[in-house]
Amino acid sequence: MRKIFKDLRVIELASVLAGPAVGLFLAELGAKVIKVENKKTDGDVTRTWRLPQEDKKAAVSAYYCSVNWNKEVLFLDLSNSQDLKQLYELVTQADIVLANYKKGAAEKLGVDYDTLRAINNQLIYANLTGFGKDSGRVAFDVVLQAESGFMYMNGQPESPPTKMPVALIDILAAHQLKEGILVALIQRMQTGKGSLVQTSLLAAAVSSLANQATNWLMAAHIPQQLGSLHPNIAPYGELFTTQDNQQLVLAIGNNKQFVALCECLDLAALGSDPNYKNNHNRVTNRTALAASLAPAFATQTADILLQKCHARQVPIGLVRNMKQVFEQEGMQDLILTEDIEGVATKRVKTVVFEIE
Repeated sequence: MRKIFKDLRVIELASVLAGPAVGLFLAELGAKVIKVENKKTDGDVTRTWRLPQEDKKAAVSAYYCSVNWNKEVLFLDLSNSQDLKQLYELVTQADIVLANYKKGAAEKLGVDYDTLRAINNQLIYANLTGFGKDSGRVAFDVVLQAESGFMYMNGQPESPPTKMPVALIDILAAHQLKEGILVALIQRMQTGKGSLVQTSLLAAAVSSLANQATNWLMAAHIPQQLGSLHPNIAPYGELFTTQDNQQLVLAIGNNKQFVALCECLDLAALGSDPNYKNNHNRVTNRTALAASLAPAFATQTADILLQKCHARQVPIGLVRNMKQVFEQEGMQDLILTEDIEGVATKRVKTVVFEIE
């Protein structure tokens, strides 16, 4: 990837996941990112968010490393006048500041947008809040998953509301902030002036509800817990176990794919069954359909069935654990490595597009 942002200087005042994920994105594209961590608290709190099997004496956790790479770390106490002066000197040469302070904290420390803009009027100040700029609520991903509707509709029908296993709201908010920064950079090229870019975790989450939100807005349908099933398509999300005890998931989007699936399973007659002739019928009769498909999966191994389905353009996938994910061809190319304070670290890239 070409280092398109090699001339950009970024000051990362943000901590935990969403803000640092934006810093990681910019660093991957060549920007010089200075990560300012709180000297009084021994740095970003995620340094201590370790798994039980991690080295307790290590300076950083795997969690911290997931969004921190190729950044220059600077420990400052911004309540100290000398440390604050040092930050202000950096701001004079900066292009972007990333922040995610609680309500009123940036103003109290003297690192709010108005203060820093007075030092550098070309500065792009990218601010992330939890529930909006006027809210003082503490924001953690699982709370946002609950408040934005994700937890209510996630999980199996018999399970309680379930959070997703990745802090997805943080990731979605990071993408929103990246987009805002890119627009602000274009605007600065046109006007020569900086700007304030801000979004909230809640807004980012709700904006990502996509078809589930529209199902409510247009059809007054409140999405329920369906596990992996899709409310509008079948068979889509159904899991089937193969002869060698592997799990496969289907995503059949049209009639042609369904007929091809049935032929791969040696169930050609099922492909012409009037109960399943179109998507509407398959959704209506999805339980019976799954029961008819399951025995055929149990007669074939995953590798052979996947080969047959892929050759016929049938959307099907193997349910992989994390070890299996990184055993796939090309996945090692997505890993970034770095020694951080004596710890050999790895994380996946956030920049996985190509520009020629």
